[in-house]
Amino acid sequence: MSDIDWKRLRAAATEVMRHAYVPYSHFPVGAAALVDDGRVVVGCNVENAGYGVTLCAECGVVSALHATGGGRLVAMSCVDATGEPLMPCGRCRQLLWENGGPECLVESRTGPLRMAELLPHAFDVADIEAVVGENPVPVVPDRLAAWRGRGTVFVHPDLSAGQQIWTAYWERSAGDTDEAGPGVLEEGPSWGDPAEAITWGLARTPRVVVVDAEGTIFWAGEGEPPLEIPARWAAS
Repeated sequence: MSDIDWKRLRAAATEVMRHAYVPYSHFPVGAAALVDDGRVVVGCNVENAGYGVTLCAECGVVSALHATGGGRLVAMSCVDATGEPLMPCGRCRQLLWENGGPECLVESRTGPLRMAELLPHAFDVADIEAVVGENPVPVVPDRLAAWRGRGTVFVHPDLSAGQQIWTAYWERSAGDTDEAGPGVLEEGPSWGDPAEAITWGLARTPRVVVVDAEGTIFWAGEGEPPLEIPARWAAS
C-alpha cells in the first residue's frame, strides 16, 4: 500500500474527469488505475440519451486496461467533480473484481480499501468453474444444431457389465417435414445417474421422457406433462 502514489492517481483521475460527457446528470466522474506493470490507465463517464447504456468511468478504465496490453489492476482512484474520492457503484465493483481481484485497492475518503471489503462474497470465475468444471454443459453437435428444440429424447435403463446404467436417444418427430420420416438423430452415451441423462436430453429438446425398467413412461421435460404422459418423473 505504501508503494502506491495515490496523489498521482488522484491527479490523473481528476484530469480525465474534466473530459467526462455528462449532459444529463452534470455529474462528471474520472478514474485512474495502476496496472501491475506500472502503467496508469484512465477513464471518464460517458452518458447517453438512453440512460441505461451510460458508461461509468470505471468502464473506461477497464477498456483502457485491455486496449493497452491487459494485465491486472492494482489500485484505483475514482473522483467526483471536486476531485474527492468517490466509491464505485455496484456494477463497477464487479468489473474491478474481475480485472483486479480481491486485493485491488480503491481510494476512499478514509484511506485505501481492498475490493474484498467493497464486494464481500463476490461472484467470479471460481463460481463458474465449480459448476461447469464438474458438470459440463452437454454439447449439441453442430450438424444437429438446427434440430435443437425439436423432437423427443427418450431416457431408459440398460445393463453394462452387470451394472444398471442409463442411456438416451434423441428422435425426430413423426410429423417433421424436414426429413423423410421419423428416426434417431443422436444416441447418447451411458450414465450412472438418470439425472445426467435427463440433463443431456434437455440440452437438445424440452420434450424428455423417461421409460423405466417396467416400461412405464414418465415426463421429465419442461412445463406441464402432456395428456398422454400424465406422470412426472421423480428420482428415487
